[in-house]
Amino acid sequence: MKIMVVDGQGGRIGSMFLEKWMKTGAQEHTVVAIGTNSAATTSMLKAAGCPGATGENPVLVNARDADVIVGPIGIIAADSLLGEVTPKMAAAIAGSPAKKILIPMNNCDHIVMGVGDQKLAALIDEAVERIVKMGEERK
Repeated sequence: MKIMVVDGQGGRIGSMFLEKWMKTGAQEHTVVAIGTNSAATTSMLKAAGCPGATGENPVLVNARDADVIVGPIGIIAADSLLGEVTPKMAAAIAGSPAKKILIPMNNCDHIVMGVGDQKLAALIDEAVERIVKMGEERK
């Protein structure tokens, strides 16, 4: 299974996910970190030591064959993350056949109803658990 982690800004969400993911021991899966900027990519690479790249084209290329795409909910909205997500990036991610594990962040004018005040760490834990379960179901 190929897991594509996409993040922008400082890469905090992607880094938190990757740190937690690496603790699962599920390293038989391919993980790639794609940052919308170099700071996000660097942060994610430090967290996991997986392959990574920065920018629009890596998003377009990797979204084609990813089985799972993980990131903040803004990765499917053009011009989100303070403009870091281009329309092509958002379309590639939203249109990918991959399962999308979107971390709901109630900022940047994307308000997700029903999420409440869950801590980011709890949301990351749930994302990791769901992907582990998906991997087990594929076996």
